[in-house]
Amino acid sequence: MRKMTNDARLSAAGDGPTGPGTYALLVALERSGETVVGRLGRFRFPAGFYLYVGSALGPGGLAGRLARHLRADKRFHWHVDYMLHARGARVAEVWTTSGAARRECDWARAAMQVAGASVVVPRFGASDCRCAAHLIGFAAKPDWISFASLAGCPVERWVIE
Repeated sequence: MRKMTNDARLSAAGDGPTGPGTYALLVALERSGETVVGRLGRFRFPAGFYLYVGSALGPGGLAGRLARHLRADKRFHWHVDYMLHARGARVAEVWTTSGAARRECDWARAAMQVAGASVVVPRFGASDCRCAAHLIGFAAKPDWISFASLAGCPVERWVIE
């Protein structure tokens, strides 16, 4: 991963954000389809964009968690693993902030305030909190600047190579 000002490039094998932090995966889904999401069940995902928010506060921090999400070959553990495995799904960008503060619920609420936001799968990624979901759907690509202004902390944008 290479870091560049507000528009960095990120790959599964390179340098990127390190230490603990909060992240959002911007997933582009090229075609609609149904996917089984672990114990949540089977859901229809319309083509479009999805923002999945999470935290990486344990060992490995952001670098380890993001490298795992960007790998194709992995055992499914989180709800987002199922979606990332769906046909036509790819991570287009990653938005991050560093620090040990638990911000993923704040980021989910911020994402819901961005124009065009909707909850497609209730409780997706939010089984350990009271949020409606940590996966927010958009018909069109959500505006990073709008999200960053609502996030309540500095947000870096990484474009996936």
